[in-house]
Amino acid sequence: MFYFFGPYKIFIMMKKLTTVSLLCLFAFVALSSCNNQPAASDAKDSTTKPADSAAATPSAAASWKIGVQLWTFHFVPFVQALDKADSAGVKFLEAFPGQKLGGDMKGSFGLDMTPEEKTKVKQLLQTKGLTIVAMGVISPKDIAEWKKYFDLAKEFGLSYITAEPKKDQWNAIDSLAGVYGIKIAIHDHPKPNAYWHPDSVLAAVQGHANIGSCADVGHWARNGLDPVECLKKLEGHVFGVHLKDIDSVGNTKANDLVVGTGKINFPAIFSELNRQKFSGMFSIERENNWYNNVPDVIATVKYFKEQTSKL
Repeated sequence: MFYFFGPYKIFIMMKKLTTVSLLCLFAFVALSSCNNQPAASDAKDSTTKPADSAAATPSAAASWKIGVQLWTFHFVPFVQALDKADSAGVKFLEAFPGQKLGGDMKGSFGLDMTPEEKTKVKQLLQTKGLTIVAMGVISPKDIAEWKKYFDLAKEFGLSYITAEPKKDQWNAIDSLAGVYGIKIAIHDHPKPNAYWHPDSVLAAVQGHANIGSCADVGHWARNGLDPVECLKKLEGHVFGVHLKDIDSVGNTKANDLVVGTGKINFPAIFSELNRQKFSGMFSIERENNWYNNVPDVIATVKYFKEQTSKL
């Protein structure tokens, strides 16, 4: 069926269509404009600088422990050594077997302490707010002696034992370390010590998850090695660090100096350990000025905090 519309009706219809079209067009433009507006959070982000990735990632150095190897104070009994560490502002310790206990105790720190002496030592530590984190350097003659040291370490809640073990002991002590939950950190004395080079430590580490390194950076430098390169070789296996500085590199008899005043590049060492996310303890080991070295330890603590705060 065919409908005929007159000119007037056609005109009215076109007018209505035009009006509707215009209204639709205006609505479309308005909606497009709204959709193109940035959200409140987007607008804020567009004017805010992106967060610095370094600042967003906490530095491993923020949780580092600075302690002292009590060999630094070996010329006085253990109880006096605790007083010296406390006066230097140090709260973490690396004890060494053989130090006379002093006070009203007749024995020495080590395997032969009586139950009463162990109790008194624990009370002294608690009173002063001090914690023994490690002990060493030890070189037990056999596995039976190793077990006694692990028992002692467990009693005092140690994290690791610093040692220079015999090669034929590696397998057994790695197993003991796993049972006790206490690591073994191999120390490097100067040549001709068996562990003077990091490669010898790496040999002990292979296949032994509980054996790692106590990195004595001063002795590495005495051996003519670059401590930073040594640390890179041992990445992932550094359990503790001994801090000492020296007056000449490549000289096994080099004199000991206050950390930060000698030939060792400590900022580079701290930077490398921070990159590795090292989480162990730094033990200050001052092997000079024996009778007046508390100010030296204080100076080292200050230097350590200044340098690590920059990481």
